[in-house]
Amino acid sequence: MLRLAVTGADGFLGWHVRVLVRALGWPEPVRVGRNELADPRHAGELLSGVDRVLHLAGLNRGEPDDVAAGNLRAAAHLVAALRAADVAPARVVFANSVQAGNGTPYGDAKAACAQLLADTGLPLDDVRLPNLYGEHGRPRYNSAVATFCRVLADGGQPEVHADRELDLVHVTDAAARLVGVPAGGSWDPGMPALRVGVRELADRLSATAATYRTGELPLLRDRHDVRLFNTYRSHCFPAHYPLPLHRRADARGELVETVRSHGGGQTFCSTSHPAIIRGEHFHLAKVERFVVLRGSAEISLRRVGHADVVRFPVTGDAPVAVDMPTMWVHNLVNTGDRELVTLFWTNELFDPTSPDTWPEPVDAAVPTQVAVAA
Repeated sequence: MLRLAVTGADGFLGWHVRVLVRALGWPEPVRVGRNELADPRHAGELLSGVDRVLHLAGLNRGEPDDVAAGNLRAAAHLVAALRAADVAPARVVFANSVQAGNGTPYGDAKAACAQLLADTGLPLDDVRLPNLYGEHGRPRYNSAVATFCRVLADGGQPEVHADRELDLVHVTDAAARLVGVPAGGSWDPGMPALRVGVRELADRLSATAATYRTGELPLLRDRHDVRLFNTYRSHCFPAHYPLPLHRRADARGELVETVRSHGGGQTFCSTSHPAIIRGEHFHLAKVERFVVLRGSAEISLRRVGHADVVRFPVTGDAPVAVDMPTMWVHNLVNTGDRELVTLFWTNELFDPTSPDTWPEPVDAAVPTQVAVAA
């Protein structure tokens, strides 16, 4: 269990590091923001004695000279803070780029940042990261994946102006590499990359979106399929939910098609007594669907590290599907006075040795309520 300090903790990579740390059960990282870094003495107090400083802060987009200057400034401020710490951190980890030293203002600045950190004499892990993708990426900033997913979630079609090959790594794998944890069921610090052309990527995501718009689950052939799908779903939530389901009735009774999956998975059913709560956990990779078939319930979700809670009132009289986004804490409570019957589907067979289920209550903090009509 390590004590971490993180610059850029509120950014795309920083949030995923914090989610992973939450899943590991480690202490919440010390956040060292722009204001703290501007005061070396105060920042040094925050960094004093930590096991690892993860330097994630920096700029990816903007005018080339501004981006270069911003990255160098952040690294210089961190160096001053490291030298001001009473007890030097045991290790510094730099989220560098594979573009470091490539002759561009950005690439040369990233290489210079690594040298500044190395000159402190502290043990340094200079981790050169490729293109990262994952849940809640910022469109037109973090990656083409985020941009394409946002366009598709808004009902548009991605535009490809120049095709080229990309090496894509899921951000949780990068977080595991930076934090220094061994491979787990939901992450791989070896950072397995998906090599894909931009046009192929757009087509792949478009096909996923087209299938999912019907309420069906797309074919999830490998871990990158799952993670690309989860990334797309993060741009759909909560506006696209609940998903209406087809209900058919005849003299025999009624039939509701709850899950139409192109790739298999596991389906199970549960009953819950009045006021019983199920869930109170989050997943890093698992795809999961809830459908109430009898009774009434409320499904509540909160993004890890955030306070706002999204609540869906659901009933078996009008079955709908709510798919749990990854890295959102969720629960299901029986709000009625009779037994609740709920069907669950997940894309993978349950493995008790690697369940990808990380306990945390939805109402861990005083939240802002965001009610969503069924």
